[in-house]
Amino acid sequence: MKHDLKGKKQLYGLTFSEITQIVKDEGFPAFTAKQIADWLYKKEISSISEMTNLSLKIREQLSEKYEFGLTPFTKVDVSSDGTKKYLFTTSNNKFVEAAYIPETERATLCVSTQAGCKMGCLFCMTGKQGFQGNLSTNEILNQFRSIPEFQTISNLVYMGMGEPFDNLDNVLSSLEILTSEWGYAWSPKRITVSSIGIIPAMITFLEKSNCNLAISLHNPFDDERRQLMPIQNVYPIQEVIAEIKRADLGRQQRISFEYIMFDGVNDTDKHVKALVKLLSGLKCRINLIRFHSIPLTPLKGTPDERIMEFRNALTTKGVFTTIRASRGQDIQAACGLLSTKEMGKNNS
Repeated sequence: MKHDLKGKKQLYGLTFSEITQIVKDEGFPAFTAKQIADWLYKKEISSISEMTNLSLKIREQLSEKYEFGLTPFTKVDVSSDGTKKYLFTTSNNKFVEAAYIPETERATLCVSTQAGCKMGCLFCMTGKQGFQGNLSTNEILNQFRSIPEFQTISNLVYMGMGEPFDNLDNVLSSLEILTSEWGYAWSPKRITVSSIGIIPAMITFLEKSNCNLAISLHNPFDDERRQLMPIQNVYPIQEVIAEIKRADLGRQQRISFEYIMFDGVNDTDKHVKALVKLLSGLKCRINLIRFHSIPLTPLKGTPDERIMEFRNALTTKGVFTTIRASRGQDIQAACGLLSTKEMGKNNS
């Protein structure tokens, strides 16, 4: 449980079982747990004093040890296309980012699960920061609750900084709060968790959650993927996909594969052929992503014309393939860039 600087524990981000335990420990009536959960997740307040259907005595007793627990963002960059990138400071004074992406019929928020990342993928700016800590459940959900567009968000993707399955317990708690009737009561279909494929955690996720799963694939060949993503040495993509095929997926649960296009690296006809073979028998989609250059990497993005050809070749072979629209390029929307810039200021 996260504490603030005054030593008080934070209520926002607690599951119903955790709230129930507090109510029991404090000697409150049992129904108080439902009242507190309602105030935390169904009403737009930001302090315990606003929980007006609790008695004054309970509010005062609660306030002695706890605070509501919302933390405002510290900076926002706004793109000409409407994308906004929010910067939050974590409890250990690190920086994480959340990207708000409005579209005609939906608005997606991309949230972070860690400050930095330990996975070291060649193409990722967050990985170049190194690992700085897991976000608590409070810090994950705070990115969702503490932006002005909170009420307009229609979809959540766990694709920001960090590897969600390297912080599984807090990610699962946040998903429980988002999808439970006592919480935000969101449909799991509106939430996608993206991972590089840490198999034990992925299996647990598939067993405990009906949210969508996206796997960062980026290359179907073992030796080539190893050069892009060190995780291939531990959990080869072939074994990741075999586990997904064995899983008992929910009826509405969608499986997708993220595929960043690198010029001359993973965009040839042999890659199309290998992808088709690798994903054979699995109901899924491939999401092709344009690569926008970051410092300290030799990789370059595939030209648009070749991305279209690659998409068409996969589609012709029966693999449902889409191309993700690039958003927020003028505010460095790729994850890790804004926080790296802020870290540089603090270190200078």
